[in-house]
Amino acid sequence: MKKCQELLELYSIKQFYSCPFKIAQIFEAFLNSNELFQFVMTTLDGLENLKHPCTQKSAGELLITMVKNAESRFEKVPEIMGVICARLSIISQPRVRRQIINTVSLFISRPKYTDIVIGHLLCHPVPYDRHLAELWRTLEVELPSTTWILWRLLRKLQKCHNEPTHEKMAYVAVAATDALYEVFVGNRLQAATFRLFPQLLMTLLIQIHHSIGLTMSDVAVPSGLYTGQEMSSEVTPLCFAIQATKSLLLRTLCWQEFNIMEKNKGWTLLEGKECHLQGVSLLANALLERNHLLAQKVMYLLVPLLNRGNDKHKLTSAGFFVELLQSPVARRLPSIYSIVRLKDWLHHGNRVFKFLALRGLRYLIKHQDMREDIRSLLPCILDLLCETDEKIVLLAIQILLQLVGTMDFTTLTAMMKTLFTLFGDVRSDVHRLSMTLFGASIKSVKYTDKKGVENQVLDSLVPLLLYSQDENDAVAEESRQVLTICAQFLKWKLPQEVYCKDPWYISPSEAGTVCKFFGKKCQGKVNLLAQTLMFSKNAKLPIRRAAVLFVGLLLKYVDCSELRTKGTDWIENDLKALLHDPEPSLCIIASQALFRVQKVGAEPDSRQSIPG
Repeated sequence: MKKCQELLELYSIKQFYSCPFKIAQIFEAFLNSNELFQFVMTTLDGLENLKHPCTQKSAGELLITMVKNAESRFEKVPEIMGVICARLSIISQPRVRRQIINTVSLFISRPKYTDIVIGHLLCHPVPYDRHLAELWRTLEVELPSTTWILWRLLRKLQKCHNEPTHEKMAYVAVAATDALYEVFVGNRLQAATFRLFPQLLMTLLIQIHHSIGLTMSDVAVPSGLYTGQEMSSEVTPLCFAIQATKSLLLRTLCWQEFNIMEKNKGWTLLEGKECHLQGVSLLANALLERNHLLAQKVMYLLVPLLNRGNDKHKLTSAGFFVELLQSPVARRLPSIYSIVRLKDWLHHGNRVFKFLALRGLRYLIKHQDMREDIRSLLPCILDLLCETDEKIVLLAIQILLQLVGTMDFTTLTAMMKTLFTLFGDVRSDVHRLSMTLFGASIKSVKYTDKKGVENQVLDSLVPLLLYSQDENDAVAEESRQVLTICAQFLKWKLPQEVYCKDPWYISPSEAGTVCKFFGKKCQGKVNLLAQTLMFSKNAKLPIRRAAVLFVGLLLKYVDCSELRTKGTDWIENDLKALLHDPEPSLCIIASQALFRVQKVGAEPDSRQSIPG
């Protein structure tokens, strides 16, 4: 106190305020922590009331100098932050506001206080008012501290993603997301934003997944936080997460990626419960296409993160990771982090993980050195052909198309039997691709094994022939292509009429030629009549109609004596049932076929001719 007195005697008031550093040294030396706290609070209270610019400047510098010099002795930082946040809304002078924000910047940049300051700032209503938004946007921090601060803010959000999904979302998660948005907009922590881009991007995407479908009533908002305020229904956790992700891309110069997301409705996809992973996939592919180096960094970040967090955390991470397996760098990953992990997902109870596993395997199979490891997964992939999820079946078929040439005979024939059951599947793409794989399987049969699959090939002829009449042009065309493969296998030359695209009922002469060819070629090998009649009950009208027409035409090439011995009731009963079908064309064709069947039974020594 004696030194204070001497100082005051030596200097005028003006000189006193022009030497804030000396004053700070004196107060720091003699005040305990409580007295320091009172000094800072008093200075904050008086800043707005000091009218002279020099006085304001000196008082502000005195405050900052005190904080710098005595940082280890402050014990009531939350209280100081509380006063600062309260004062911001009533202080209008730019110079004073800047000094107060600089004080916050000083506290937050000190590792001892970083979490305390961030924690306090996150305990305010969102969206932040313009004063707190200004604080987040204009933090003045030395470069070495920027990464630390941004990392600690990010960790606040990441810790929330370990909570069970059935509980309310932590308020800190929403507040931290909004804070990240404000930081990105302000761009004062730009270097740290670039450095932490992989972590920031994935954390925000996971936050989007957690936020889908939530309102602020689904957030554990601290009691009393919104006293006297009404929360807009437009304010949702999801809107904060989306705007933070957008601003992150823009501030890290990912303009092309942002454009791809916008043009392909990527943001809408990310917001959807059923299509979130499509949005994740789109962004991952955009990053891979436009910024391969950043994509590579994200991939390496994800390797240890894939098995952490709750299901939403894992799914978003897995969805992004799988798309990055398209990168040539993916082959450098140890198999335990690629194929082994995908194998685990194939056995996962959640079908989405099975889908992601197959998608990843489809990307990796292009690398020859990985094919052997993937081939070991054949039994599991084959089992997935029986899945009800169309996307899983299609991916399984696409992978098997790459491996069909490496299969042993037992695996090949087992797969062909399964594929045969998918002919006529109501999912048109499954139907078409199952035929494609069936044809590829026939091509892959070794010469010494041909006899072993001949019956399977013969049994496929009628289905393929009838599905060449399918209303889906792609299915019909594929049927004809695979029928050609079967004919080549059997060393037959198909008549050109097989490739006619007109329906048989409007081209009876072409249908007659096709019927004659198969009737003669399959005699004694396949029961064409019985097999064709089964398709008279098919759900699709064009297939029922083609089958009934074919039955009528086939009578010319069956053994009539054998047919009479067995009886024709089983044929007549099926055809009679179709006489009352609401479709006139089917009724007429069924009536004509029935007439031919009855005529065979009535005339023992005659054979019927095909009508022109």
